[in-house]
Amino acid sequence: MSNGNILDKIVARKKQEIAAARKRMSASQLEESDLFSRECYSLKKFIEHPMRTGIIAEFKRSSPSKGIINNHSTVKEVTSGYGTAGASAVSVLTDHHFFGGSYVDLLQARKVNQVPLLRKDFMLEEYQVLEAKAWGADIVLLIAAILHPDEIKKMASLAKSLDMNVLLEVHTERELERSLCDELDAVGVNNRNLSDFSMSLDNSYQLVSKIPDRFVKISESGISDPKIIVELRNAGFQGFLIGENFMKEKDPVNAIQGFIKNMREISQPS
Repeated sequence: MSNGNILDKIVARKKQEIAAARKRMSASQLEESDLFSRECYSLKKFIEHPMRTGIIAEFKRSSPSKGIINNHSTVKEVTSGYGTAGASAVSVLTDHHFFGGSYVDLLQARKVNQVPLLRKDFMLEEYQVLEAKAWGADIVLLIAAILHPDEIKKMASLAKSLDMNVLLEVHTERELERSLCDELDAVGVNNRNLSDFSMSLDNSYQLVSKIPDRFVKISESGISDPKIIVELRNAGFQGFLIGENFMKEKDPVNAIQGFIKNMREISQPS
């Protein structure tokens, strides 16, 4: 599959999946699920907690650009290990076709975690926000590249009414300017270009000062070295979403433990 049109293909597929999901389970059925009434954890509180790291660690089996990343680790083992190691939140892929994820992964992660969980998916409709809440997510991701500003505001408003946190993902200054609204909790700068999957941390450094300080600022993707987190924090970021760096290792939990140990050592004043 060529990367140039991957986002269009994902969105087209996602629309079909949402239509099928609506037939299987109505919005009112989602609202009756056991987890729908649970109180969500605050992303901001966990990001700022002195005993935590600001890291949002991801459970991801595969991706369109890399193929299979990890098909042997279990979601319960990895996500609980992330939280114990000091992650401020855990991101769980729920897209199956392109990323090998499932809503079951989110449900499994919820059972073993007392940190905020992010539903990582391509959110196009309010129905998916209801799904996220019903599956135990605390945070929804809204990607500016695939949403109109009105859609962002509408979906973010619904999420806030459900006690959820909202992370807006942007890749350009234009996306940032047109997509900001009061209903957001955090703004993430994706260092990976979703059109061609190229990666550049310059994206974060260029946009951090453009994000209003009332939002939690998160740098996403391309973070493979603890030194990068120290530099990003100095630039003004509080959160750091790390996708493949831990999952590509044989033991993702051991990988995050070593990463955080190194990060804390570097951060100590000499």
